[in-house]
Amino acid sequence: MARNVVLIGFMGTGKTSIGKRLASRLGFAFLDLDQFIEEREGCKIPEIFAGRGEAYFRAAEKKAVEEAASRKNTVIATGGGTVKDPENMERLRRSGAIVCLTADVDTIVARTSRRGERPLLDRSGDRRQAVAELLESRRSLYEQADCFVDTNNRSPLEITEEICHFLKREGNLHG
Repeated sequence: MARNVVLIGFMGTGKTSIGKRLASRLGFAFLDLDQFIEEREGCKIPEIFAGRGEAYFRAAEKKAVEEAASRKNTVIATGGGTVKDPENMERLRRSGAIVCLTADVDTIVARTSRRGERPLLDRSGDRRQAVAELLESRRSLYEQADCFVDTNNRSPLEITEEICHFLKREGNLHG
């Protein structure tokens, strides 16, 4: 039975772009949890945060994780904060290998610079400080991964190949 591959990591580390590439390479389906939630809710995540609050969003995220974890042969790109809920992580861990994409603060700031798309960063006047503080507060949660892949100054192809090598080595991928 093939398992899922779950990508975790801070916002801006490349979970969606690498997830799409990895799914194509593996012949798996791709599911972006944030996009899935937006489709279900009929609005963008910043609108959910603004209109209904973070608690509402996290509840919707929990339902999305439950459904995603029941799938097979899927690369699942989580939202940056999905790891905050231990039940989410337990469900995802049972469904497959967990790969954490990492990047340094400066890279994350550069990749998340467009306002209006990152509610947790848009609240802050000092985006770099907000990234550093959030990243530090989640570090122990991201450490639950089976594999860590640094995305700083690396091509999507290099990152995808490193994940595939890990999956083959661990017996999660054949061929």
